[in-house]
Amino acid sequence: MKKENLNLGIVKEVEGSVVVVYFEKKLPEIYSKLVCTINKKTSDQKDIVIEVEDHIDAHNIRGIAITSTQGLARGDEVVDTNGPLTIPVGRGVLGRMINVMGKPIDNKGELTDISAWRSIHNKPIPLMQRNVKSEVFQTGIKSIDLLTPLERGGKAGLFGGAGCGKTVLITEMINNMFGKYDGVSLFCGVGERSREGEELYTEMKDAGVLDKTTMIFGQMNEPSGVRFRVAQAALSIAEYFRDDLKQDVLLMIDNIFRFIQAGSEVAGLMGRIPSRVGYQSSLGQDLATLQERIASTSTASITSIQAVYVPADDFTDPSAAETFAHLSATVVLSRKMASQGLYPAVDPLASSSKMLSKDVVGERHYNVAKAVKMTMAQYEDLKDIIAMLGYDELSDEDQATVIKARQLERFLTQPFATTKHFTGMEGKLVDLDQTLTGCEEILSGKYLDVNPNAFYMIGDISEAKINKKEN
Repeated sequence: MKKENLNLGIVKEVEGSVVVVYFEKKLPEIYSKLVCTINKKTSDQKDIVIEVEDHIDAHNIRGIAITSTQGLARGDEVVDTNGPLTIPVGRGVLGRMINVMGKPIDNKGELTDISAWRSIHNKPIPLMQRNVKSEVFQTGIKSIDLLTPLERGGKAGLFGGAGCGKTVLITEMINNMFGKYDGVSLFCGVGERSREGEELYTEMKDAGVLDKTTMIFGQMNEPSGVRFRVAQAALSIAEYFRDDLKQDVLLMIDNIFRFIQAGSEVAGLMGRIPSRVGYQSSLGQDLATLQERIASTSTASITSIQAVYVPADDFTDPSAAETFAHLSATVVLSRKMASQGLYPAVDPLASSSKMLSKDVVGERHYNVAKAVKMTMAQYEDLKDIIAMLGYDELSDEDQATVIKARQLERFLTQPFATTKHFTGMEGKLVDLDQTLTGCEEILSGKYLDVNPNAFYMIGDISEAKINKKEN
């Protein structure tokens, strides 16, 4: 295109990631992609990409840089591309690791077999096209399948503070689901540590499942604009597989809090008035814009599992509280259980799922889960009495409850395939029916004479029976 036909602007201000650009002809639309090429005459030439966020007045826009602004200066020329940020979609992205710009970061060369470049800003599918059929999505992880069954085509959140095991749980789910899950997987790293991204890539490569997976990263060291937009880019890829290829998609997002944090940083850089606890006033809208795009149609589904960091383990924090409203299953990870070595550290009393009803999971599953939670709740109430008076002062019935609860706590632990190099234990994939059978036998009092530790880090209940003979 000839230069006189381009909508050109001039950089007026650069403050960190925020750039003010003056346009003489016309203002570019909100979310338009602007490009400024610097060092044109040298080998260091690079493009700085800016997304329009605000119209300041009739000639000036305020944008957020999606790339580093190093080298950008006042007076530099900016080109309006007359379109939003785009991401490549097609089978060519499977087996690859890309960034928010759609560029490969896995040293495997350029992407091939790309069908199109799609906008990262798409509208959710209309209500009448959505599929609301409830179907359980099994993971092979005992505590989750029993207490917080996930919904196929739904959204599940893994809530926990730092070090409680959110990322490990997500990687184990990816590992478990490939054997029985017919579809494609998409891992979106929002504010990921580079080390975690490399470890995940290596694990998936070693497991031979990389060819059905796309990984897209907005890393922790990248500008806030990248971390704020990488989740939308991932959703555009997921929507292509769902709508165009009619394939089910498993979307893993790690971490939703980093998305909210990036939005808060962007709002602060733009000079917008903050809301409660310093978060952006548009927190609810930002999150809903993302979450409402995760939906199922009559032909295919997007099932999302999202890690949610909880600041200072405070579940009333606006970032956690706002996320709760969008989820069909909430898996809460307990720091206390993690400190006791009970992994996965799923809190049975704080976790919940709308799928846990007789109509969806069946009467047997519902009754077992209810009995497990009731036993755990009674044990929690008895802990104060045990601490003050001692275990021997409890009635025979309460002592039996304590033994059962301790056995259930340990039975719901499980060795993971993705942690074998740390623990030395082979990972166990446990069918839901085996989990229900094990819990029923423990609740019936069949193992009251067995040390609770016999149930620690096993698969199905038959392994505990072997331990019983050893004891």
